[in-house]
Amino acid sequence: MEKQLFNEQLALEGGEKTVQTTFSWPIFDETEVQAVAEIVRSGRWGNPDCGEFVEAFEQEFAAYCGTKYAVSCVNGSVSLRLALMACGVRPGDEVIVPPYTFIATASTVLEVNCVPVFVDIDPDTYNLDPKAVEAAITERTKVIIPVHFAGLACDMDAILDIARRHNLRVIEDAAHAHGAEYKGRKLGSIGDVGSFSFQSSKNLTSGEGGIVVTNDDELYRMMASLRNVGRLDGHQWYDHFNPGCNYRITQLQAVLLSHQLKRLEEQTVLRNRNGRYLTELLSEIEGITPLSQTPDDVRHCYHLYIFKYNAPAFSGLSRKDFVARLAAEGVPCSTGYPHPLYKQPLFQNRNFLCYAIPETVDYSTVDCPVAERACRDEAVWIFQHAMLGSRDDMQAFADAIRKIQRIVTQS
Repeated sequence: MEKQLFNEQLALEGGEKTVQTTFSWPIFDETEVQAVAEIVRSGRWGNPDCGEFVEAFEQEFAAYCGTKYAVSCVNGSVSLRLALMACGVRPGDEVIVPPYTFIATASTVLEVNCVPVFVDIDPDTYNLDPKAVEAAITERTKVIIPVHFAGLACDMDAILDIARRHNLRVIEDAAHAHGAEYKGRKLGSIGDVGSFSFQSSKNLTSGEGGIVVTNDDELYRMMASLRNVGRLDGHQWYDHFNPGCNYRITQLQAVLLSHQLKRLEEQTVLRNRNGRYLTELLSEIEGITPLSQTPDDVRHCYHLYIFKYNAPAFSGLSRKDFVARLAAEGVPCSTGYPHPLYKQPLFQNRNFLCYAIPETVDYSTVDCPVAERACRDEAVWIFQHAMLGSRDDMQAFADAIRKIQRIVTQS
């Protein structure tokens, strides 16, 4: 054994890969192919004139989330914009967002002429830190957007308590969180509105698409109108009451999503089980710290499995070089975001175009140290399709990390 270990070689340097499984996404079979083909053959592709499959999927998704309503739209960025507009924000209002998320969480705030206020994340979860949220509230704050990052629930009890005390709306960004739960409730169903993405990497996908869910009658009515060029039910086709646009999805997307939704629960259970097992394995490796394990009443859907990397335990190997070696060993992985959102050129250069952001707003002074560390030094992502592997695959992921550690510390 000692001779074998002495002679082992990293895959990046020509050795054998530790992980032999090939992980595919999306997962589909002839059921999806035939369903889409039938729509194509029918010639009834559109929505709303031929939208029965769109309506059916909206009802199915709302039922899955445990909400009264769902409104589909072209993508998860538009779904956030619909939610913000329906919540009644006005130019100059402030919206609290995390800096460790995709750009759309903040850029859609700009699109409705509001001011993104970046609040730091919790070091154990990479989700919004409720204490930081409370400290950031001003008289101009109108909305909090908690992002259930990677599919892990935010502390919704704390966030809802803050919102109630300050009369704020809560829009859950659940783009990563299809099927995840918080204390028996599906994520997206807890705040005023939940926003989801169906982009190609997401746990539920049709290549592109989005949806909002709500239990609020007025919010539903407004989001449905905004999605459909400002129309209202019961009025003429060319009557437009609100400043909406055509954000409708097609029948082809809807029927594909309906069939993919049938797979989601089983996939979510598997990802959650694998995530818990992988955490057990990685917690035993020096220099590797998984994000906080979820309690029994919180279900993680692992759109990403995230752990923190500590270079000194790997003889100072940079995170970039560690991830390159891990990927070569067959683990689908990444370092994630290169920097927090407020350091994007959009914010640093104030490229706000026609948007009414006050001159006093200066993103060059924003500092969220936890998000900075996550982007610069710590975070390693394993992608969701890898979390659909077997228990042996999870063991192989851990073995790959141990292999890298052995080799770099012996050299």
